[in-house]
Amino acid sequence: MHDNEINEHHEEATGAQTLVNLRNRVARWTDRKELVTTAITGMYLFRRDRPSGPETVMYEPCVAILTQGAKRVYPGDDSFVYDSHHFLMASVDIPTIVEVIEASPEQPCLGIVLDIDRREVSQLVANEKLPLPSKGQPQLGISAGAITPELLDAVCRLVCLLDAPQDIPILAPVIRREIMYRLLMSGQGARLRQMVTAGSRSHQISRAIDWLKENFDQPLKVGELAARVGMSPSTFHQHFRSLTARSPLQYQKWLRLNEARRLMLTEHLDACHAALQVGYESPSHFGREYSRLFGNSPRRDIAGLRQEV
Repeated sequence: MHDNEINEHHEEATGAQTLVNLRNRVARWTDRKELVTTAITGMYLFRRDRPSGPETVMYEPCVAILTQGAKRVYPGDDSFVYDSHHFLMASVDIPTIVEVIEASPEQPCLGIVLDIDRREVSQLVANEKLPLPSKGQPQLGISAGAITPELLDAVCRLVCLLDAPQDIPILAPVIRREIMYRLLMSGQGARLRQMVTAGSRSHQISRAIDWLKENFDQPLKVGELAARVGMSPSTFHQHFRSLTARSPLQYQKWLRLNEARRLMLTEHLDACHAALQVGYESPSHFGREYSRLFGNSPRRDIAGLRQEV
């Protein structure tokens, strides 16, 4: 066996052992829990013991790594799968549909989510003088990429810190920085750099998304929002759809309907008052759009959700 083959075999064995180590740690920390907010800022662990139907989810900028199981993501007309060999990365706040496709009580779907801090990425790009992306058409703001042994090792070391809480304040920021560097140098790095590059289309659309999230209950004038971020209406509409797989109006509608759902479920508002609070003038219009998104009337949907709790 040649030296290169020996090294490759050693790297594969080391990577497999790292994955097993990481999987065992996530399984231990999520025992009997679906979601764990950890002592490391911006890091969450999750567990699913069975496959799930499609669920609407808002992915904020993050990277997600599965140590076991698989999920399918539908950001628009297309879909992709991520698993223990492929990470998910979202570079903007993007509504999508997700389903767990591989999970069982014996082999649960286990994973880690790490928030992406724009300032952290921006500083890293500037300090390391990484190549800037082109200012062309933005890529869809959510994608899957191959997990490298270096990325897996860094994530494992970060999760290991949960067993040494005294080390978290000093070592967690250093390891987070390494993880962001690994992502920037991966095949998905251009998406991440576009996210923080002033003047890029992705950066402009991100500013528009921030405005929509803060003002979703207000009437939306696309021309005014385009001007706010320094784009013409036609260019803004084109690039917004390229990045989010939705038009600005569809994006606003998703925000409104999900906030109304939250208000009815957690604050016990009725459909009429929830509709008015999120910006709908017509309760019947709200009801039709709600049923179209969630597959049921507001009353039946909320009743079903409460039975699941």
